[in-house]
Amino acid sequence: MSSSVKADPRKEQQNGFVFEGAGGHDQDNEPQLMNAPQHSGQPCMQLKGSLVPMTVLELNYFELNQFTQDLKAKTSQAPEFFENLPIVIGLEKFEEHGNLPFQQLIEACLEHSIKVVAVRGGSELLQSAAKQAGLGLLAKQKERATKNDTIDADVSAETAIEKAAQTPTIYTQVETVEIEVVKTVVETVRQVSKVIHQTVRSGQQVYASDGDLIIMASVSAGAEILADGNVHVYGALRGRALAGVKGDTSARIFCHKLDAELVSVAGQYKVSEDISKDLIGKSAQIYLENDTLHFKEIEL
Repeated sequence: MSSSVKADPRKEQQNGFVFEGAGGHDQDNEPQLMNAPQHSGQPCMQLKGSLVPMTVLELNYFELNQFTQDLKAKTSQAPEFFENLPIVIGLEKFEEHGNLPFQQLIEACLEHSIKVVAVRGGSELLQSAAKQAGLGLLAKQKERATKNDTIDADVSAETAIEKAAQTPTIYTQVETVEIEVVKTVVETVRQVSKVIHQTVRSGQQVYASDGDLIIMASVSAGAEILADGNVHVYGALRGRALAGVKGDTSARIFCHKLDAELVSVAGQYKVSEDISKDLIGKSAQIYLENDTLHFKEIEL
């Protein structure tokens, strides 16, 4: 004689999950709630504006196999630098009417531990596709004014003269009025350099916003130093140094002993394998000329 067990009407198991019913009250199985810490009504978050240096991947065209091959060649030069690196896809140079499979691009980058977070520039069609792929949208680097504020530069001088000739002449009486001119002097605020007196150790990052960064010690391998202006290292530079991170092409890197993992000026970078062996261990400066990084020994 088989015995039957009556199912608990309060519980039903579906697809490996247990759903609790509304009937009854079981004190033994009731979860115990921890007392939440008191924060005196303070909000748990806030939004703050910040300028964060980002790596931009400028895309000329997209062909999956070629893109993967190029990306692998770049990331293999400095694997630690590209580990979990957030990047922005620059579309200013991308084919005007080209289609871009953003999902393929995102997955290809993830395979090399690179995370695409946003796109910059591009057509409205590309920006719409990027938005659907879950990416953020950034304005073009040099885009400052709206369309209503732009001036049509295609109007020729001849057309302007013709329009002036067609305008009827209106004679008016001119009254001379003396006015007082108030001269306003705008004083430029000098940016203060950021000075670090201790060694910048592996895993640390130091950033100088809107100014120069001066390190009075060494920069260890695995460390990263960044500045909107110049970078000065009065010791051994063994980590990564990035100058002109906001696009200042006149920025430079100066170091007492060059042994860097990576150096970059205004987005143009070279890794240790690309640096001439003749300069390793010597005092040097790195600067940008014709979109190419140049290295020059400093004779002390």
